[in-house]
Amino acid sequence: MARSGRNRFVRCRRPQAVHGDDRISSLPDDLLLDILGRLDTRTVRGSRMLSKRWAGLARELPFLDLSVGDILPPRYHRWVLLQDSEVTDLEDVFATAKVEKSMPHIRRYERRAMRALRSSVERLLDGVGRRVSRLTVEFFSTHNTGCINRLISTAVNAWDVHDLVAVAKPLYWQPRKFHAFPSQGICEDPRASCLTSLKLGGCVIPPLHGHNVLTVLVLQDTPISTPESAYEGIFTSCPQLKVLHLISCYSAGNGQITVDAPESELRELVVDNCLGFIRIGLRALPRLERLASLGTRVRFETTSFPCLRQSNFTLCMGVTNEAARRYFAPLMKLKLGFFLQGVPDITDLIIRFTGPDRWIVPSVSSSWPPLLPNLKRLLVADMPRSWDVSWPLLLLETAPSLETLHIHISPKEEEPSGDEILWQPAMLPGHRRLKEFVMVGFDGTERQVYLLRSVIGMCSPALRLVAVFKKGHVRDKGHWDWEMVTQQQYSQWADEEKDRTLKQITNNGGPSSSTASPVIVFG
Repeated sequence: MARSGRNRFVRCRRPQAVHGDDRISSLPDDLLLDILGRLDTRTVRGSRMLSKRWAGLARELPFLDLSVGDILPPRYHRWVLLQDSEVTDLEDVFATAKVEKSMPHIRRYERRAMRALRSSVERLLDGVGRRVSRLTVEFFSTHNTGCINRLISTAVNAWDVHDLVAVAKPLYWQPRKFHAFPSQGICEDPRASCLTSLKLGGCVIPPLHGHNVLTVLVLQDTPISTPESAYEGIFTSCPQLKVLHLISCYSAGNGQITVDAPESELRELVVDNCLGFIRIGLRALPRLERLASLGTRVRFETTSFPCLRQSNFTLCMGVTNEAARRYFAPLMKLKLGFFLQGVPDITDLIIRFTGPDRWIVPSVSSSWPPLLPNLKRLLVADMPRSWDVSWPLLLLETAPSLETLHIHISPKEEEPSGDEILWQPAMLPGHRRLKEFVMVGFDGTERQVYLLRSVIGMCSPALRLVAVFKKGHVRDKGHWDWEMVTQQQYSQWADEEKDRTLKQITNNGGPSSSTASPVIVFG
């Protein structure tokens, strides 16, 4: 029986194999759909010309990916590179003429690409209804994008799209123009939509009231005319929102945004490079668990964050103009206690310095109660070499439960000239929980040796590993985790140098003979 069935299968497929004209169509539908799922939508739509069977497969894919970038030919990118290149020799008339000639070509290719994209969208809208779980559309922001709005509205209300990404790119040859949705928003009936994830890039923030099942929202490159109320309303308009990312966003007015949403379900907030925000005041987000403030000043106004566990604070304060430095001076210095107030239950903390100016003042009284009693893992990254690197000892005092402390000192070539800034800390009590201490960027300065000696002396009961590396960097693993990447092959220690450093860090406060000494690794 089985053999007979196998022979029948071979006989029915043999004519295709003999002629060799369409062997791939003999594959199962699931495998063909997996192949099509790895291609861009333009190529998938072109596969309809292969056979009648392929024409039907494209409609079964659960996603649509329409990108104007896939339509632009390689020649367009060569013209853009030529336009961006600088003519160093002013007497090179030929090169200057080529640069001047590139702009008409750039404009023509962009018009053709958008015309082709609109044609594809119109064919989709004129076709039979379908079900799509994910829609991604990337387009140039022009005056004629009404079909894009119709596509998005149809996809959300009629096609039951759950995941929507809409990115409006500026034309190369004109000032930035932002895409605007109709007054009712991205769809006609938001309460009937199944949209759970939404990302908008280069768009005016649309009304979001009524999207009751939306859980993930990403806003990127918003216009500078966006009022603060548009951001503040997000926290109350979407009752089920759990993840909010604001990336390179701007605002009108004074740039001060206040978040007071005691009923919000938000779990994760990322504010990344929002230079248009002077300050975000967080008053109440009672279910917030993860907060990343990257290049934006975030201020805690109350202790209304009982669930906050993971934080990433990165601030670039590299003001070089002296007048601007005096103007921004009050913003550069934050008392450590003020900076960390309101987050007593945090377990993972990343503090990253990306500019030469000090934006945290190390001033904590030893009589204060622990500010971070539950902190387990701490990374202090990109610390300027001109600073006193023993400053994180203050964080040890405020975090009695800390188990992992990683410190990264920025390379010399990235540092401004100047002497090391010193300060004299008070004698700190013992720390009994720290198990692992890693320092990257070690070059044997007095304060670096002092930090190592102090950590070994304070934390000897539980400390098991001390690793010191001359070269390396921090590799981000998302917003909430990291990896210390070392370059041992370029930073070999001479035996004499290793013995000298080992003697320096184990004298005057090193572990006593009655306690287990930590393993010290040099790399």
